[in-house]
Amino acid sequence: MAEAGAPVARVDSWLWAVRLVKTRSAATSLAKAGHIRINGDRAKPAQHLKLGDEVQFRVEGGPPRIVVVRALYIKRVGAPVAVTAYEDNSPPLPPKEERVLVAVRDRGAGRPTKRDRREIDKLIGDERE
Repeated sequence: MAEAGAPVARVDSWLWAVRLVKTRSAATSLAKAGHIRINGDRAKPAQHLKLGDEVQFRVEGGPPRIVVVRALYIKRVGAPVAVTAYEDNSPPLPPKEERVLVAVRDRGAGRPTKRDRREIDKLIGDERE
């Protein structure tokens, strides 16, 4: 629990307020799925944040983010103010050459054919025998 008189904010509303996730419901879903940690412990959506807390989370398809709380906001703030609310300690992205390429198929294209599968395997480097 938070100390009496200390400012607090819910983790889901804070992530939304400082523009780290697009919607508050998305932040709530992340917490319910166990993708948000506060100081290393799994967080519930209504868990309170304090100044200095370390928040780790991963937005769908993105690298893990690690931020330290520097200011608490409950209502959404503008982008210039939002970047001052946290210190980003996330690891840097790997160079473009080292990133894993993921084959993307057009929606409605159906299952890959045998030829498509062989081409995908060749790209990935998977040699099946």
